Amino acid sequence: MQLNYRSLELPFEYPFTISGGRTKTHQPTLIVALSLGNLTGWGEAPAITYYQVTTEDMIGVLQDKKSMIEKFAFTTPERFWHFLHHLIPEHPFLIAALDMAGWDLFGKMRRLPLFEYWKTNWENTPLTDYTIGIDTIESMLKKIQANPWPIYKVKLGTEHDLEIMKKLTDSTNSRFRVDANAGWSTEEALRIIPALTEMGVELVEQPLAKDNWEGMQELMAISTIPLLADESCVAEKDVEKCAGFFHGINIKLTKCSGITPALRMIATARKLNLKVMMGSMNESSIGSAAIAHFLPQLDFVDADGPLLLSRDLADGLSYRQGKIELSGLPGLGLQQVDLRTIPSKKTISHE
Repeated sequence: MQLNYRSLELPFEYPFTISGGRTKTHQPTLIVALSLGNLTGWGEAPAITYYQVTTEDMIGVLQDKKSMIEKFAFTTPERFWHFLHHLIPEHPFLIAALDMAGWDLFGKMRRLPLFEYWKTNWENTPLTDYTIGIDTIESMLKKIQANPWPIYKVKLGTEHDLEIMKKLTDSTNSRFRVDANAGWSTEEALRIIPALTEMGVELVEQPLAKDNWEGMQELMAISTIPLLADESCVAEKDVEKCAGFFHGINIKLTKCSGITPALRMIATARKLNLKVMMGSMNESSIGSAAIAHFLPQLDFVDADGPLLLSRDLADGLSYRQGKIELSGLPGLGLQQVDLRTIPSKKTISHE
């Protein structure tokens, strides 16, 4: 195999803020390409500062391990993931990008889209939400007006959360989800969640700190809407820990170290009667295409990375009123991936 990679800074359409005052105007991301003969597989790992992951660190690891990765005799993505898991065990984000590229390459070798290789039918696919970051209420309303969408996910974790949600839910008939990003205390969540229920909010992601299991037991006793683990469910080993403390889990391909463990996490979650969501970490269409292939296996999805960025890297995904469609090409189904220049943002229908 031949390995190539490049780091990029993808600009957001709007500054993106989550609880704790964490704001960014660009999403740093690492793109990897694995080539075998005339086929190339693509992968992506966005760098997230609060997980202490930078593109510079990932590139440093690749420079050190490049020859070993290129010498690997690639046959299946599962074997490749296990090789990477032992080669660079402390770097799940980088493993995720390489694993994604391996799956894309494998799908092209088999001439099948990944969802078909997994023997899932393209039906009952959930709609993706559109995320509204923390901002002034006026600005959040303007974002909704400028981006009509059937489902919004709202980032919360401020002193005015209920006021924000009242204004937003009154402004449209669209559905709403809430992501607190571990921004509430138990007492705050016990007060806020019943009010959100009355507003028709359909789920809440990570209301409490990732290790506040006692608080989650209290919330589970009173919540009639699904509470989903995000920061509490990072890796495969965390799925079983969430049973009884959450109604479901939100899987992030980057955090869990890729497509290969995500498939196992879904199987485990179903055995435990947990709902399954797959979430975005502001990936371009490369990482978002990988999420999209899981759609037939999910209850909820947050794959709006290309909607939030003002530049994208590839064609192959289309969005229409929350519905994601793939090109039907093998592997991830990407077209015209070109990292030499970043093309203008694709046209996205809000009709």
